[in-house]
Amino acid sequence: MKFRSISILLLSLVGMLGAPGLSTGAEEIQNRTIKFGHLNNTDHPISAGVKKFAELVAAKSGGKMQVREFPSNQLGTEQQQTSGLQGGVQEMQSPATTSLVGLIKDYGVIDFPLSVSNHQQAFSLVDGPLGSALLEKLPEVGLIGLGYWDLGFRNVTNSKRPVARLEDWQGLKLRVIPNPVYLETFNVLKANPVPMSFSELYTALETKTVDGQENPFAVIRSNKFYEVQKYLSATNHVYSTNVILVSKKFWDKLSAVEQKIMKDAFVEARDYQRKISVEAANKAVDELKAAGMQYNDVSPAEQERMRQAVKPTIEKFLNSYDPAIQKLFVSETARVQAMK
Repeated sequence: MKFRSISILLLSLVGMLGAPGLSTGAEEIQNRTIKFGHLNNTDHPISAGVKKFAELVAAKSGGKMQVREFPSNQLGTEQQQTSGLQGGVQEMQSPATTSLVGLIKDYGVIDFPLSVSNHQQAFSLVDGPLGSALLEKLPEVGLIGLGYWDLGFRNVTNSKRPVARLEDWQGLKLRVIPNPVYLETFNVLKANPVPMSFSELYTALETKTVDGQENPFAVIRSNKFYEVQKYLSATNHVYSTNVILVSKKFWDKLSAVEQKIMKDAFVEARDYQRKISVEAANKAVDELKAAGMQYNDVSPAEQERMRQAVKPTIEKFLNSYDPAIQKLFVSETARVQAMK
C-alpha cells in the first residue's frame, strides 16, 4: 500500500512538471517581432551582420522571435533611432560610437586617433574591460548594449604623395569631420585640416580645393575617390566600431531564456560580421589598386612615431572624461598596443 502511494505521488510530480507554465524552455519564448534599424545599405557588412543575427535568433527561438531589418535610415537618423529605442517604439539598432557621444560622453575615447594599429588590437580593446565599462553606462540612458561590430579603420588618400612617415602629413590640406579631437590631431601632425560636409567632398577633391581626405577603404571605393586621388595610404589612424543596442524597455520584457538567445546570437553574428567586414576592406583595397591608386602601408615604427606625436593631444582631451574610463583607456591601450 505504501509502495502504491509513493508511485501515485511520483506520477503526480511528473504530470506537474509537464504542465503548462512549469517548463523552463519553450514556454518562456514568446512570439516577438524585433525591428533592427541602421543607416547602411544592404550590401554593407553591418547589414550582413543583421541578417546573420536574424537567422540565429529565429533558429534559437524555434521561429518565435523574428528580427526585421530596416536599412538605409528607413527608421530615421541614428539619433532618431536611438530615441526610438529609449521610448520603446524600436527594438534594436547599430549606431557608430560617435553618435552616442551626445548621450554618454565617455564613448568618445573609442575614436581617439592611433589608439590601435590593427584589427586584432581593435577587437581586443572593445571586447575587453574598456568596452564593457562603456556598455555598463548604457542602461542609465534607457539602452542595453550587446557589444561591438566592425566598421573599420580610417585611412588617408591624397593627390600629392604617399603618407608613409610622420613627416609626410606636413602641409597636406585634408578634409576632416568637424570633430575637435580630429582637428587638433591633424594640426599636431602638421597637416592642414579642413572641416567640410561629406556631400561637398568629391568636388573639393576634383577641384583640388583640398589635397585629400580620410575614410574607411570601402567608403573610398564606393564614392569613387580613385577618380580624383592618386595615393592611398593605410595609416589606420582611427578605428571605428558600431554598438549593437537594444531598447531597455523591450529588454526588460524578455524572459531570461529570450535574453540568452539574443546574447548568444549576438556573439555568433559578431564573429561573422567582423570576418565579412575585414574581407570587404581587403577587397576594396584590391579594387582601388586596380583602379590605379598607388597604395602603401605604414610600418609599425612609423605608426609609433605618429602615436607619440599625438599623445599630448589625447591626454589633453582624456582629462575631461570619467576618471575610471581614463584609467581603463590608458591601461587597455597599453595592453593591446603590446600585441603583435
